[in-house]
Amino acid sequence: MEIFYNNIIVANGSFPVLPAALELLDKASVVIACDGAVASLHQRGIVPTAIVGDLDSIPDALRRLYADRLHCETEQDTNDLTKAIRFACDSKLTDVLILGATGLREDHTIGNVSLLLDYAPLLSRVEMLSDYGLFTPLLHSATLASVKGQQISIFSPHPGVEIVETEGLRWPICQKILTSWWQGSLNEALGNTFTLRLVGGGVIVYRHHPAD
Repeated sequence: MEIFYNNIIVANGSFPVLPAALELLDKASVVIACDGAVASLHQRGIVPTAIVGDLDSIPDALRRLYADRLHCETEQDTNDLTKAIRFACDSKLTDVLILGATGLREDHTIGNVSLLLDYAPLLSRVEMLSDYGLFTPLLHSATLASVKGQQISIFSPHPGVEIVETEGLRWPICQKILTSWWQGSLNEALGNTFTLRLVGGGVIVYRHHPAD
């Protein structure tokens, strides 16, 4: 699965080790760091374009080094990832890839993944890449790229979303309203694309990285 993004947000979860993720990070034109991710970026020699958050997780030395790109938001109604997304929107960015949003703490992972459906209306394209797979929010029916045998899961954080029909998955879903997160999980792509037809809201599609 090949993807390209000019704009990347790095959250304070597990710093990526996936070679494709690191290559995207090295080539990105804009790197927005949630404040807790600054040390990991610095160790890799990447200078963030902006650092966003309540700034309580930055070592003093890095706070001084990057003083010209700190953007402090102290309100506690949103997490640092949402503050970084808001900064990206205010900066007129239209496509954003999120790295480092999973791992370390499971509660952060679940919260960050579920927020993708909140971010999707704000940007023309937003996805979350981990060392294991890619999360893509869908607000409407869509066809996505895949590889034969690739593991696919569909999550509906908001109740009432009906999957009218799927094509290209080993276990078809037809006219089913997902009422729990597990119900659309653990499927498999039959070829190089699969299609979801939706009514009533959006879903998050997870595509596990192919073995090769």
